[in-house]
Amino acid sequence: MWVFSASGCRWLGAGGSLAIAVGGYAAGTLPVLGGGPLWEARGSALTVAGALLAYLGLTLLVAAWWRYGVLLARGTRDGVLATLACWTAPLLLAPPVHSADVYSYIAQGGMVLEGHDVYGAGPSVLAPGDLGADAAASVGGNWTDTPAPYGPVFLLLAEAVVKLTGGAIVPAVLGMRLVALGALALIVWAVRGLRAVRGPAGGADGPGGRDGGSAGRDGGSGGRDGGSGVSGGAGGALWLAALNPLLLVHVVGGMHNDGLMIGLMLGGVLLAARGRWVAGCVLIGLAMMVKSPAALALLFVGVMIARRDGGVRGVLKGLLLPGLVAGAVAAGATLAAGTGFGWLGTQSVAGAIHTPLSLTSDLGLALGTLLADDADPVKGAVRNLGLLAALAIIAALAWRAWRGRIDPVLGLGLSLVALVALSPMVQPWYLLWGTVVVAAVAWHSRAGQLLAVLSAALVYETAPSGHTPWYGFVLAVGVLAGGLVWAWRDRWPAGAPSAGDPYPERVRSR
Repeated sequence: MWVFSASGCRWLGAGGSLAIAVGGYAAGTLPVLGGGPLWEARGSALTVAGALLAYLGLTLLVAAWWRYGVLLARGTRDGVLATLACWTAPLLLAPPVHSADVYSYIAQGGMVLEGHDVYGAGPSVLAPGDLGADAAASVGGNWTDTPAPYGPVFLLLAEAVVKLTGGAIVPAVLGMRLVALGALALIVWAVRGLRAVRGPAGGADGPGGRDGGSAGRDGGSGGRDGGSGVSGGAGGALWLAALNPLLLVHVVGGMHNDGLMIGLMLGGVLLAARGRWVAGCVLIGLAMMVKSPAALALLFVGVMIARRDGGVRGVLKGLLLPGLVAGAVAAGATLAAGTGFGWLGTQSVAGAIHTPLSLTSDLGLALGTLLADDADPVKGAVRNLGLLAALAIIAALAWRAWRGRIDPVLGLGLSLVALVALSPMVQPWYLLWGTVVVAAVAWHSRAGQLLAVLSAALVYETAPSGHTPWYGFVLAVGVLAGGLVWAWRDRWPAGAPSAGDPYPERVRSR
């Protein structure tokens, strides 16, 4: 049937995105103030109808994406960038969906403009008439009085959007969506670039073990994707990274700044893999000034440098220089923004909120309820143990990467997945931190397949309104169960990038 072809998947997914966007006008995360005639709350019947339409669209998008990935895994060549454009376009003018975080971003940009300490107070300090005050009215209750956990680079972007739009809700949201689209473009560039640099050394990454031709370059003579200039390997990598419904819904639809962090971080890793480690660490430093988990990339850039230079000198250079470069960028960005260094003290504020996807928080709360009158100390101890376990896993992966047993980029991706899995605060879109990185070097691997299953499941956890209803978890568990059965019956290769050092022995730093 045509609908099961690559072309059919493209248009089925586009229809799904359109249904999500249309449903969002009735059931999305609509603003409390300033939404105008289009972005305003509807009657209960229209809201229910909009939610059903959005869920139907989400299911069509997931089904199209899943089938498209199977076709790419079997060696189908298709215009992946054209598909990405078709799936993204319907969301461009839609109201926010599946999250209200964009209103926090706009309100925090307004706080910077109005001279408030964004690291000492929450959006509730904005008075009526202040820039960003309308957005502050739509901030979720948990975050109204919460200081910003984001770095000054992102706050500068939010400030610029508020300044250019005067804080008007609809233009400001669309301005933040332009930032999200820039993040998506960065991700596409970085993933394609890493496929070009890493693809031939990446092991069995598709039928026949090599994607993209013997030159290992995207757009080379071997393996075009329907004339789009994307090689077969890059097409599969973009399928898991950029076409991922979890990314489309939460980065394009919900405008989460995690997309910008990932794009800058992965771009930095790409430059480091090309030998331009100073420029790479500058990009990673900027990514850290969006969200702090990007700092983990410095460890694996250090591994690249240590392996390239060799000996004690290489190890010392790998341990020290990435951190010094990124630290200088962070300090410079903070001074330029004028927001102060308060971000150093707000990195744990989100952990104060219990999220049901945090395994350590759930386990700690359950044990605390059973074993003590006050569950908080037990919960805190379990959370800390989870972070220690994550650090141990990260250290082991870095050691294996340094020894040449796994690709350092894959080590970074798996480390980010471990950090999220054992973190005290987990949101569905956090899975993208590691998924996009893994996709760049090992999309057609066992890890890539399992991350695809998790992505398809977690996209259901939040409703179009941004809430987390019970039926969202039921749907997620159902998709997860079905996906695991599929992964067990149709296993992708269990291996990952080969043990050989994929880097040239000497490359010129600049």
